[in-house]
Amino acid sequence: MADIRPFPAIRPALGMAEKIAALPYDVYSRAEAKEVVKNNEDSFLNIDRAETQFSDEVDTYADCVYEKANELLWGMVNDGRFIRDENPCYYIYQLEMNGRTQTGLAACCSVDDYNRQVIKRHENTRADKEVDRIRHVDTTNAQTGPIFLAYHHDHKLHSIIQKNQQKKPVYDFKAEDGIFHRMWIVDEEADIKGIMEAFREMDSIYIADGHHRCASAVKVAMNRRSMFPEDGENEAYNYFLSVLFPDDELAILDYNRVLKDLNGMTEEQLIHRLEEHFLVQKAATAPYRPGKKGEFGMYLAEQWYVVTAKEDILSTDAVEGLDVSILQTYVLDELFGIKDPKTDKRIEFVGGIRGLKELEKRVSEGGACAFSMYPTSIQELFAVADEGRLMPPKSTWFEPKLRSGLLIHDITRGEKQYE
Repeated sequence: MADIRPFPAIRPALGMAEKIAALPYDVYSRAEAKEVVKNNEDSFLNIDRAETQFSDEVDTYADCVYEKANELLWGMVNDGRFIRDENPCYYIYQLEMNGRTQTGLAACCSVDDYNRQVIKRHENTRADKEVDRIRHVDTTNAQTGPIFLAYHHDHKLHSIIQKNQQKKPVYDFKAEDGIFHRMWIVDEEADIKGIMEAFREMDSIYIADGHHRCASAVKVAMNRRSMFPEDGENEAYNYFLSVLFPDDELAILDYNRVLKDLNGMTEEQLIHRLEEHFLVQKAATAPYRPGKKGEFGMYLAEQWYVVTAKEDILSTDAVEGLDVSILQTYVLDELFGIKDPKTDKRIEFVGGIRGLKELEKRVSEGGACAFSMYPTSIQELFAVADEGRLMPPKSTWFEPKLRSGLLIHDITRGEKQYE
């Protein structure tokens, strides 16, 4: 039973959404973030990456950075650039990219559901990457970047969403990257009750993207519980900001690999070694995008190859059968000696949104070869999570990205959730 609650959001005032909404904090380098905020003083990136307000000599994780984020956020609330809804609501958040739409429900999810694995993960988190968001959430008393969750399509939810989309959206804008963002408020009591009941009938919700943000929100809650054991379960900090999407509307893009050297092999030796487990043929088209599971593209010496796994290395196991696992086991580990792709400096990961020409570019700029991947499916993600197991690093790339700053969840102690 999933506890997915409405909440009274802090959100952009009329006419401010397009100016404020920003891509997630972790898609930018510090230099890139500074360039964005230089041209837009309203961008939420000012708050998400408050180091942009300081000279480069100031450490990204200095205390003053988080204090500045707090100052900027509540300053924008106080000066009217953000407004606060009075009553708990659900929010329909639709994104449109290249003519394809995906429509989710923004809500607050239970920390307890995460801890008892009703909300399921498919990758590990690193403590050092969590610390930044823990401090950001703790200092600002706000969750500002929603967690991207998925659920099995539900007809009842779909019906309620469609009904509320007949109303005029509160936000409807095209961002600078061409993605359309639309939002509706669900505030009728019957619809709120229907959504809560529909989620209560689900025994599994899945983290699609945002594992570190999710783990950070949970740790903030657990720390506050230990500090204030007298607080009840309805304290806002016991819930975290999320947008939940039905599985049939989601698209996972390829997550490709670039190798910086051939691990002492010549190009001919690499192809010969690959042929132990794969059928290797020159591609008829370039760049080559794999068309099915078990198939990879390889860019080597300005030539694209089709690399197809032989039957004997295929597996029906939820993890071992993933294309990313096959590549890791039989290519990256066995041929390149890359045991831990998370830490090995000889490999780079390139999200599919950048296109396959980006692989050619990186190889021409000093790389040795690249592999294009067939995307992991949402069903494969669910299968791994249902078994309580983990995918190899960089298995999934979701597009489009949710914008930060459109909905903010106030977790100040004393803020109560829907009861």
